[in-house]
Amino acid sequence: MRWQDAPDSLTDHSVNIQRLPPGATPGLMDLSGDLGSVAEVYRRIGSERLVVLGRAGSGKSILTIRFVLDRLETRAPHDRVPVIFGVGSWDPTAVALRDWLIDRLVRDHPHLTRRAPDGSTLATALVDKDLVLPVLDGFDEIAEGLRSTALEELNSTSIPLVLTSRRDEFAEAVREAGAPLVWAAGLELTDLTLDDLDDYLPRTARPVPHGDGGSTAVWAPVLEELRAREGGETTPLARVLSTPLMIILARTMYSEAPDRNPVELLDTELFPDENSLEEHLLAGFVPTVYRRRVAERSATGHRERHRDPERAERWLGYLAHHLARLDRDQQDLAWWRIGDSLRLSTRLLSVVVASALCVTLSEWLINLVNLPFPIGQGLLLGGLLGVAAGLAFGCVHAVLARFGTTAFEPARVRLRLRLPGAGAGVGRRPVRTFVARFGAVLLGGSVMGVGCASAFTLQSWLFHEIPLTDELVIRRTLINMLVLGLIFGAGAGLVFGLLAALEAPLDVASAATPAGLLASNRATVVRQVLVLAPMLTATIAVGGHLFTDLLDGILGPLIWRTEDGIVIGAVGGLGGTCSYALSFTAWGRWLVLARVWLPLTGKLPRDTSAFLDDAYRRGVLRRAGAVYQFRHVRLQHHLARSYREHQRKYAPARFGAGAQRAQTVRSR
Repeated sequence: MRWQDAPDSLTDHSVNIQRLPPGATPGLMDLSGDLGSVAEVYRRIGSERLVVLGRAGSGKSILTIRFVLDRLETRAPHDRVPVIFGVGSWDPTAVALRDWLIDRLVRDHPHLTRRAPDGSTLATALVDKDLVLPVLDGFDEIAEGLRSTALEELNSTSIPLVLTSRRDEFAEAVREAGAPLVWAAGLELTDLTLDDLDDYLPRTARPVPHGDGGSTAVWAPVLEELRAREGGETTPLARVLSTPLMIILARTMYSEAPDRNPVELLDTELFPDENSLEEHLLAGFVPTVYRRRVAERSATGHRERHRDPERAERWLGYLAHHLARLDRDQQDLAWWRIGDSLRLSTRLLSVVVASALCVTLSEWLINLVNLPFPIGQGLLLGGLLGVAAGLAFGCVHAVLARFGTTAFEPARVRLRLRLPGAGAGVGRRPVRTFVARFGAVLLGGSVMGVGCASAFTLQSWLFHEIPLTDELVIRRTLINMLVLGLIFGAGAGLVFGLLAALEAPLDVASAATPAGLLASNRATVVRQVLVLAPMLTATIAVGGHLFTDLLDGILGPLIWRTEDGIVIGAVGGLGGTCSYALSFTAWGRWLVLARVWLPLTGKLPRDTSAFLDDAYRRGVLRRAGAVYQFRHVRLQHHLARSYREHQRKYAPARFGAGAQRAQTVRSR
């Protein structure tokens, strides 16, 4: 990789870059170097602000990784810590740069939610005390209408940073903003040459033996043809193979697959222009890396299963399409958001079904323990309570969706069995946390109480033939709805509010990878269920006595027997806690949607987490903190486009007959 100075129109004045006083004469800045010296080049910039420009696939992201690694190796104790941020997800009109950096630090390193001595989080303290060097990768991936605003926001700060972008997109933002990135020097990555191809491509493929005992390299005919045309007009293949991305795709497709011959790339009828060549290399990448090979044993001793290339490409295409549905410029593939691109009705249905099953199974389990109990009544009551719970949790989810709060983030806390001290993390402000938790679950608990009262009335109607239209029955049902709504709502609010006292920030060693964050959240949710279920059971059982004693005489004679309170509390505690875990936690939504719903519909494999990790090891995905990203945005867009074309091709055949029957019915 090589570079040249960026155009003067895209950089600040030399006197500003060198931070010289008025009247001083700027010296000549030497920004020459190569990939191995990028950290040293940065040290020569007095303002410590650098813009790196280049074509798509020219190696900008690789340059940032090399810069961060070299910077860390030579960093002095009090120097800023370089951190790569994928800036494409930043909306400068909604979130200030400082707050966005803090949010990204907390997402990738949950232990930074711990409190500093001044009460702020460690992530906030690191940013505010200028201890982080932001390496903002992918400025061109910010939404088109927001780039100039983002540049203006960056110009309002003086913090040292490194920014990468495609040249054309950055130049357009500079024109709209009226100024380049202030105090920033600029580098522009240059294209690779035929000498680079000669030095690299032959080494990536083994020689092909001849019958006479000699051998030749598979890339030799291609390189010879490109050399023969070097003096004339540049060929499409030469232009395509001038970026590291396309060379890597070509190497993967031809050097690492013995049954492929790169000579076909010279066929101008098959590949008349650059676009056809690039699409060919992009299309061949995934099938090549997923070709059959002997499976390696994992660290646990299990052999990795072979994945069919066609299915793997379809699953990856769905994930790329999922990112496009979330946001056209979205690149962060977060495991907790994989289900967010589904229709709201589908997500709502999954909440209803999951919570209904949890409460129904809980009721049946409690009845087995509570024998003798009429089996028929027990089965029916379990089903009715399940329906009521499904509707209750579905209503809460619908309300949250109405206000745009169904994107459940991973928990950044863990449970511990002792109360935190005065200076420990989340527990410093328990009153505020308690009020927030109490209000959030009060509605769901109240709706569950109303549904429970309705289920009891239906049970009496079906098995004891008590008329539903009787005035006394209606009055008792309404009273039960009020009392049980208060018991369930207040009990759930109290328990979830008190749960905050048992929370503490995650350990330093947790997260930092998608699998690590998933594992820590799974452990947190399991601990929450183990703590919440008995607490909620006891709260409902005891709270029932308190509310019935308080309202007895006001609403008429109220009866709450201890054994009935324990049974109702156990069903509500176990079923309600499991429903909460599956419906309102990031791990629960991942389990229901990414591990059950999407695999059943063929969108994803059953072992989604293992598939993502396998795609990372094969080089299709890369890890960026706690999220995955596709190896390159062009590969992501290609897979998404291929998936949509596949759906358009086969969807009419799959649903055509049904649509025709529906049209016939409408005509009649």
